[in-house]
Amino acid sequence: MTEQMIAAAHQLLRDRVSGDYKARTEDPEDPKTVQAMQLAINLPKQDPPSRNQVLADAARAAVAVCLDPRAGTDGFWRDALDAWYSHRIRKVARRARNKAWDDVQALPGVTVGSVRAFVPSAVSEVPHAISKLQIKGTEIESGEELPLDAEAPLIALNASLHMSAGKAAAQAGHASMLLAAARDAAWAQRWAEAGFPLGVRELPREEFAELATRPEAVAVRDAGFTEVAPGSTTAIAIA
Repeated sequence: MTEQMIAAAHQLLRDRVSGDYKARTEDPEDPKTVQAMQLAINLPKQDPPSRNQVLADAARAAVAVCLDPRAGTDGFWRDALDAWYSHRIRKVARRARNKAWDDVQALPGVTVGSVRAFVPSAVSEVPHAISKLQIKGTEIESGEELPLDAEAPLIALNASLHMSAGKAAAQAGHASMLLAAARDAAWAQRWAEAGFPLGVRELPREEFAELATRPEAVAVRDAGFTEVAPGSTTAIAIA
């Protein structure tokens, strides 16, 4: 039953987001069309996670929400994703710690390590426990990079764009979900069962451009709402 639900969640994702992102619209006059997946990043003052850890956790948490079995059956989770997929794919990263981090665990979503990704909603309907979390100022020390697994997908981020940690986390989340949408149901099922293993690297312009030319690369082109110019390739995912 779980396999069938994940397959249905994958089909919804694939059907809705595989086309040109420019075809998805939103209308500022209709707040319900401005949708976003919120990401809460746990940044305790003592022993905070490295930037690379946060980016990997964000990528895994975002795709886990999309391929959660609850997205494969009728109900709130699937309806919320369907509404989000139908408009611009926004993500908003916020920072949390201590009680604020604990409080948001009760809201619908998936936590992977230092990041909780929430079921998307209209930005005007974000629960207060999330909306009160700060968006700006999410700066994280680089720290050590997690080792790469040659068998796991790689998400590469365009370091030449100098994205903030929050922006980069959102782009990593975009890359993981677009990668799942680009692969078949059997591959997505195996990836989900394994817990969405992946690696993340922020690469200089030349290395990033080389990877982007590979035929299997899945590119993320930003709509230009924040930090980067519209159409910028912010991330690529390679399985």
